[in-house]
Amino acid sequence: MSTMTTSTRSAPPSGRTAGQSAGPVLRRRISMRRVLLAVGLVLACALAGVIVAKRVDTRLPVLVAAHAIAAGQTVTATDVAIVKVATEASVATIPASQLSTVVGRVAAVPLVAGTLLSPNQFSGPVWPGSGEAVIAVPVKPGRLPAGLPAGAHVTVLVVPSGTPGGVTGTGSGQGGQPQTVQATATVVSVDVAADQSGTTVVTLVLSAGDATRVAAASGDVVLVRLGG
Repeated sequence: MSTMTTSTRSAPPSGRTAGQSAGPVLRRRISMRRVLLAVGLVLACALAGVIVAKRVDTRLPVLVAAHAIAAGQTVTATDVAIVKVATEASVATIPASQLSTVVGRVAAVPLVAGTLLSPNQFSGPVWPGSGEAVIAVPVKPGRLPAGLPAGAHVTVLVVPSGTPGGVTGTGSGQGGQPQTVQATATVVSVDVAADQSGTTVVTLVLSAGDATRVAAASGDVVLVRLGG
């Protein structure tokens, strides 16, 4: 009686077909140590960038006018702001660390908001200058440009009411009628009158002679803003 031999072939492992050789299986493991090292390196580079940027920043904190300051006004801490600017050595400024030297002093000249402050702006009564005078004129609605700012250059016209006379510097027109008085001035401030009449009170600085003529003239004031 013959003996039958039965051979059993095992099935290939899952994921591998028959005939493929079983090679080594490589598994990549994420190292938490390396991740932390990479994150630390990125943070270190960012910090170094910030430090370098601060070292190369040549801007210095200086004082500026926080808003318009009138000549003769005593400066308070709220009138002054601090900004960082890069200026030439020839430009006079006041460092932010010297704020106490400005507060309590009197402005010698009118200062527009944002003006860099310098020591000579508080060096004494230098405004108005020699040969200049300051006057306030009432201006009716519609007779001055909208948004007229301090520091603007204007032509001042005093037009006699009901008189179509020509525009001259002084004198009277034909028949003894007064003529329009004309002068050039710089705006110091623009304020609405407290009497609710709609009149705007404009303070001007101009030559002493022109100030006398404008103040003595009778009529309606008209302001024409000049360019430049």
